[in-house]
Amino acid sequence: MEDNAALMNALRKKAMGYTVSESTTEYDGEGNEVRNKITTKEVPPDLSAIKMLLELEGDGNELPSEEELLAEKKKLLLQLGEIIKGEENGNRKM
Repeated sequence: MEDNAALMNALRKKAMGYTVSESTTEYDGEGNEVRNKITTKEVPPDLSAIKMLLELEGDGNELPSEEELLAEKKKLLLQLGEIIKGEENGNRKM
């Protein structure tokens, strides 16, 4: 499971974009370090990663779970039963 979490984190990072630092070292002819240059680069968000992340995590429009559907069904059946009882007694409930 840790591998999945690491992959999801990497996908999120690529989808959101990130900053990376690169270090370049220059040496003289004798092998002595002359200069160390650090460059910062912005990596823009990746559209393919965004699409994949939305498919995997959803965009807030997920379907209800089986339990949620059953609970809603029971609630509606109880309401329907109350309406039917009211009509049988001559009272119309809505």
